[in-house]
Amino acid sequence: MSGPSGLEEQVAHTRFGAIRARLEGFEPRPGLRAWTYEFLLFGFKQGWACLFGALLLALLLGTYLFYPADAALARYDFLTLAALAIQIAMLALRLETMEEARVILAFHVVGTVMELFKTALGSWQYPEPSLLHVAGVPLFSGFMYAAVGSYVARVWRIFDFRFTGYPRPWASVALAVAIYVNFFAHHWLPDMRLALFALLFVLFARTRVWFRVWHEDRWMPLLVGWLLVALFIWFAENISTFSHAWIYPDQKDGWALVHPGKLGAWYLLMYVSFVLVAAVHRPKAREATPDASSTYAEVR
Repeated sequence: MSGPSGLEEQVAHTRFGAIRARLEGFEPRPGLRAWTYEFLLFGFKQGWACLFGALLLALLLGTYLFYPADAALARYDFLTLAALAIQIAMLALRLETMEEARVILAFHVVGTVMELFKTALGSWQYPEPSLLHVAGVPLFSGFMYAAVGSYVARVWRIFDFRFTGYPRPWASVALAVAIYVNFFAHHWLPDMRLALFALLFVLFARTRVWFRVWHEDRWMPLLVGWLLVALFIWFAENISTFSHAWIYPDQKDGWALVHPGKLGAWYLLMYVSFVLVAAVHRPKAREATPDASSTYAEVR
């Protein structure tokens, strides 16, 4: 790999870089052992990319099970302060870069705006009291969106994403804006979700995301990658609603599995998240050379 997003940048700016260098320097025997090691290394890097979200999810579940009911500080307020402390600690310990922190801030703002709108219309609600809130929306809710942004930004850098068949940036941004607007407008206008899914398929049907776990470049269809992340977010949403981080109208009388149809909404939100991060990282194109090595150029 080459460029400032390679291993040298990791070592210079995050503690993860030194760990990554040691793990990538290990050489097991070829064959099954090497394949198994690469698979485990992939899991470790994914776990590192999920660090912010995993800690937040653990807080949601842990406080639901063990937080004192008569505590002077409301549980939601504790979650807000704890999420802020995690963010500060990750920066102080060089577990996260300032660039990633800026992405998280953008997601916090975008997510909070959506929360204010959706809760006002009764799409979901926060059943517990809090002092640190805006119009009834506790401030920790923005960190849940930020966790998605944190993951996308970190996984992009850790695996050094490159793309083939990536559409024009203006087209991808225009579609993201249309999707975000539809999240609001469908309450009064016809829901354009199916048309947006169709446009998404047309734009990205040929797009592959290339990434490097260890020695070789791997790839998958970008549409499939978004689906896998959306599925993971749906699982996390079920844990969150179980822990009363928020609840849907059909969960007022007891917890129930979040409807699988929510996967579609998460998929579209995953796309919006990806485009926001792309504005910072700027997608790079992978171009095969005759000697089977790779060269990279910014997608234009």
